[in-house]
Amino acid sequence: MKKRLAVLMAGALACSMFSGALVANAEGVELNVTTTFAGEDSNSQNFKDAVAAWEESTGNTVNDASATSDETFKARVEMDFQTGADPDVLFFFNGADANSFIEAGKVVSIDTIRETYPDYASNMNDDLIAGSLVDGVKYAVPVNGYWEAMFVNTTVLEAAGVEVPGADYTWDAFLADCQKIKDAGYTPIAAALGNIPHYWWEFSIFNNGNVKDHLKVPTSIDEAGAWVAGMEDIRALYEAGYFPENTLSATDDETFAMFTDGKAAFLIDGSWKVGGIAASCQSDPEDASTMDAEKLDGFTVTYVPGKGDRKATDLIGGLSMGYYISTAAWEDETKRDAAVDFVSFMTSDEMVARFAQHTASALKTAPEVDESAFNSLQLKAMNMMSGVTSLTGAVQDLFNGECRVSTFDGMPQIVTGEISAEDAVAEGIEVYNAQ
Repeated sequence: MKKRLAVLMAGALACSMFSGALVANAEGVELNVTTTFAGEDSNSQNFKDAVAAWEESTGNTVNDASATSDETFKARVEMDFQTGADPDVLFFFNGADANSFIEAGKVVSIDTIRETYPDYASNMNDDLIAGSLVDGVKYAVPVNGYWEAMFVNTTVLEAAGVEVPGADYTWDAFLADCQKIKDAGYTPIAAALGNIPHYWWEFSIFNNGNVKDHLKVPTSIDEAGAWVAGMEDIRALYEAGYFPENTLSATDDETFAMFTDGKAAFLIDGSWKVGGIAASCQSDPEDASTMDAEKLDGFTVTYVPGKGDRKATDLIGGLSMGYYISTAAWEDETKRDAAVDFVSFMTSDEMVARFAQHTASALKTAPEVDESAFNSLQLKAMNMMSGVTSLTGAVQDLFNGECRVSTFDGMPQIVTGEISAEDAVAEGIEVYNAQ
């Protein structure tokens, strides 16, 4: 059966993936490219294959400086721009994390590129391309979107006598299920609050607010009721013993392993985690042919329990990243054509469909795909996404930098009661307002 979805296309990647190049490249150009397609990112191999295909078809080469997306990576990109080590092409966030290099004029806008190359990103729906928070101008051409939802180890649920949650999952039902799971000797929630509290931070605030106002950063503690209540909800989960015993000292990798090893039931994370879960079911994480299909069948993905005005089917998601061309590459006559051609290749309909997989894209026309090309967890993700009622961006992408320290790094102090949720949130807002 086939569906029109912006998802992984069956068939081998070949040099014919992108036809009708926008420019005629001179051979021998070296591009410095930085992306987040590395580590456990499910598209890391797709990126390597695509780079190899582009190099073969053009005679140019890519110096790949890709790395796993985290705060260290973001700081490195910012430092590269500050020190003059600008990448030629950058696949990066289009939210507040990009503000510094956009304000410094370090990247060139899509409209500017179209003045010379009018077909640049012409296959995209411009309404779905995010504008910069600095000036509203569009700089990054998106490839794949994202969603954040709740992964489930169904083997653990079965052992605890708990049903797999559905679209009407409520916070009260979730709390009751967590208690059953704990009573059965398992950890209800896989999360490292001392390392990566991001997803619980986001959804707990979302659960105490609504879709309309979620992306409004409060200007004072008086406006931060949803934020304070969200932190208090996390503290309540911690006090109930629903997180791992070592949640304040464990790494995200360690708690993820608890989930995949059948020791924990629930994991809130992003669409990129589909690849990591699949890899954990392979005897060789790098070789999909070694997949234990039965083990993978023991995982699913569903909606984050809803509370108040937020329905469980209202998820965090969107098109938060894209390809930038740096001003340095644009002004370099030896690199301009190659940089434009590389981004055009990586954002063609066929390539976007390969990268988007079970997520979303900004393509005007979604290619037809064969569902037989997907593993069971990818198919479950598609089914889950078909029931989503809204996708709202992550407010933490706006509330970034030092202002997050009091509630991100300070999460252990909040859940143990060393600092009140209200004081932690107030400190973060104060720093945000001072930036």
